[in-house]
Amino acid sequence: MMTTSLPETRLLQAPGIHCQGCVSRIRRALQAQDPQAELLGAPDAELLLMHSQLLSTALQEVADDCGYPLKEEALPERAHHDLSVYGMHCQKCVARLREAIQHWDDTAQVSGTPKEDTLNVDTCLPRGLLERIILETDYSLEAPAEEDEAQAAPAADTPAVASKSSAANASGTANKAATESQPADSASAEFSLSGVTCASCVATIQKALDGLDGVEQAQVNFASRTAQVTSRLAPDEIVSAIEGVGYGASLVEDAQAGEQQQQEDADQEYRSRVRDSVLSLGIGIPLMISMFFHHPGFDGLERGVWLAIGVAVLGVLATAGHSFFTSAWKAFTHHQANMDTLVALGTGAAWIYSMGVLLFPDSVPPAARGLYFEASTMIIGLISLGQALEVRARGRTQQALRALLDLQTRTARVIRDGEEREIDINEVRSGDQVRIRPGERIPVDGRVIEGQSHIDESMLSGEPLPVSRGIGDEVAAGTLNTRGSLVFEVERVGSETRLGRIISQVRQAQNSRPPIGRLADTISGVFVPSVMIIAIVAALVWFNFGPAPTGVHMLVVATAVLVIACPCALGLATPISTMIGVGKAAEHGVLVRSGEALQTASRLTALVVDKTGTLTRGKPEVTEVSLLEGEDEEAVLDAAYALERGSEHPLAAALLAHIEARRPDASRSKAFHDYQTISGRGIQAQDDTGRTWRMGNAAMLEEAGISLAPLSEQITSLEDNARTLILMARDDQLLAVFGLADPLRDDSRDAIARLHAIGLKVIMLTGDNPHTAAAVARETGIDDYRAGVSPDDKHDEIARLQQEGHVVGMVGDGINDAPALALADVGFAMGEGTDVAIETAGITLMQPSLGGVADAIAISQATLRNIKQNLVGAFGYNLIGIPIAAGILYPFTGMLLSPVIAGLAMSLSSVTVVTNANRLRRYTPPSAAGSATSNPENTATTSQGASA
Repeated sequence: MMTTSLPETRLLQAPGIHCQGCVSRIRRALQAQDPQAELLGAPDAELLLMHSQLLSTALQEVADDCGYPLKEEALPERAHHDLSVYGMHCQKCVARLREAIQHWDDTAQVSGTPKEDTLNVDTCLPRGLLERIILETDYSLEAPAEEDEAQAAPAADTPAVASKSSAANASGTANKAATESQPADSASAEFSLSGVTCASCVATIQKALDGLDGVEQAQVNFASRTAQVTSRLAPDEIVSAIEGVGYGASLVEDAQAGEQQQQEDADQEYRSRVRDSVLSLGIGIPLMISMFFHHPGFDGLERGVWLAIGVAVLGVLATAGHSFFTSAWKAFTHHQANMDTLVALGTGAAWIYSMGVLLFPDSVPPAARGLYFEASTMIIGLISLGQALEVRARGRTQQALRALLDLQTRTARVIRDGEEREIDINEVRSGDQVRIRPGERIPVDGRVIEGQSHIDESMLSGEPLPVSRGIGDEVAAGTLNTRGSLVFEVERVGSETRLGRIISQVRQAQNSRPPIGRLADTISGVFVPSVMIIAIVAALVWFNFGPAPTGVHMLVVATAVLVIACPCALGLATPISTMIGVGKAAEHGVLVRSGEALQTASRLTALVVDKTGTLTRGKPEVTEVSLLEGEDEEAVLDAAYALERGSEHPLAAALLAHIEARRPDASRSKAFHDYQTISGRGIQAQDDTGRTWRMGNAAMLEEAGISLAPLSEQITSLEDNARTLILMARDDQLLAVFGLADPLRDDSRDAIARLHAIGLKVIMLTGDNPHTAAAVARETGIDDYRAGVSPDDKHDEIARLQQEGHVVGMVGDGINDAPALALADVGFAMGEGTDVAIETAGITLMQPSLGGVADAIAISQATLRNIKQNLVGAFGYNLIGIPIAAGILYPFTGMLLSPVIAGLAMSLSSVTVVTNANRLRRYTPPSAAGSATSNPENTATTSQGASA
């Protein structure tokens, strides 16, 4: 494959394409050359947008493969587009579209007014491709036939103090096959698999799913026997595809029921494997002992006895070994091979050879007249025993998920038509009223409309003490009502509840594969055929060049090679540790989005943290207000309230709360228009007389040419006391300064010490003034900080660190942090933060503590160590075991490996991997105690943002 060093976005002309099906064919041909490539198509304009590492010269091969002529064109000049886009409800929708468009053109400028269904874009992308991006981000370019204004979420009245300019996690990728006229929505679904016995089975199912048009992503997990599929296909189509390659599948519609069914299936499999093991070993062990002391004869009565034993062994193979042979046959009918194929071939060959010797002894040289009935039964027994132990050990890996599922209730007490009745949880609907009595768990998310109580929310927030909840407060599913009775109105049910989203994210993360496991996945796909070839070659070598009796040696070697090879250990090495690591993280209030995030977190060398809401509590309070002499306080406060009342920023919320407390009966009649948000600076608007009002930081006012001299003494005093400042001006006159204090979180200093002990460089980036930033850095022991930075500056700083070779993590909680979270190698979002920040981050901290980042990194490092141990063990076992089974030590020892010992080794290899992975369940992240702490008097390296 001819590639550039970095992916590039290029425009292609594709004459002859007429639908998204054509685009899908070209995409498959492109991804055959570059698996990471992305392709977006506008068939009406016969244009494609490609994001790929392929050199231009390699496009001809793609064109030949797909059958369409492809010609690279220069991107057009930057142009402005005014679009009507439907389905936007708020600025988060605009941010989602912005991120999708900037995925293809990182210089694009995007703004929008959801209430007016307008989107304004400055970009070099052709309009047809721009419209395609919008469609693929699940918004419409056509007005719905009937708009229900009452159900549309209102846009915010005013912009935030800090910019809402960016959000992420709208991928914008075009790997979705759909028709041009009616793009279907993609959905994620989980399927429970049956008949999966080894990593080769997983590779077969994975290949089948990856080959389906309409499947965007598929993750098949050997450890949990599940498949997580994101596609535009109906579940029945997915099930049919899996059944088409010889395996069973069923849609998991309810997580709790699915987990219960999985547990029942595992219990049944365990009992079955134990029964098979007892039957096989019950016959095999006495048989092996008798053959150790007595060489079988082939005449008269003794021959008849051994024939009867052979028939008995056949019965064992048909009963205890039934699953191996039926699975092998099913794989054969689908032109595949799996671990059961190796076991069936090995045990079957041993039995057939033994029966052949008994039935036709004269056709076999006397030295080669050996019977291997005990090998057939012992191999089946030992492998069944190993699988039973593996099933039991695998069951323990899901304890963290089961603990979450146990928080879900099965019923709810609903008030309908004035009557209380208990109904199934699946019948509860948004808008229902639910009564909760003392000691009961909250079944769904809602808002209290009657009563007062204390709720134990430790499972969500980590707060050990129950929290008071009354009328107007939110309650969450899974939390415990300790005392008092409540009635609340249902807002979210099922998978939409906060608990449901947590469970869904944990399941998806457990089913994902870290990049470290890709080599094992690749090898697993060809493992069984490779082992069969090795067995054949080894048998031929021994038959043609080995010492007498060559037939016996050939059989022993071939059987041992087939039986000792273990794709299961390879297949389990990564997913079993990932499942336990993700579960362990969840136990510590850390939600990992994917295996890739888990792996990258283990390699971090630098961590960028925001100040507000991350190091501090995120609940600032106004402590001082300084007015220009002669200004009316009530008029200033009313104007400030009108400017900030639509903002979601914590500083704006604190300012509004202060004004409401100072002037609870004010009319709030002041009005503004022509709002404009200045990224990382503040907000400006005009009043009815045409005067311009501004609220923001000092940099914003200075850039507007407004002198701060009239209140310079007050500003300096506030900064010296580590206050965050909001300044207010009318036209070119400074009117007021608001000082806000946001105390540090109790554990911020200990958390920074733990991060230092791990070996991370910690950098604080804040839009606050240098004095406040220096005070926070000094108190927490942070290495380095930047003050007065905008959201774009945070983005650029992370890019600079990455260029220096750092693997960078970013911790944030606001919409403004979304661009930096998306650019960082791993983003950490505070669970109390905005939905956009949480959706963007690879890891979410359910507890508002920076200590969760240290926990996440420590757990990820422990998990990756465990995976590496498993992979080394699995690869080492096969690399050493298969040559020994093939007889490589015979010239030195004069002995061949017994197939029985090979079967024992094979069964223990998987058990060893699972047992090693289960050690993670006992892992506890190191606490701050004992960590090297920074001297509070250490002077942090200071650097002020360019625009501060």
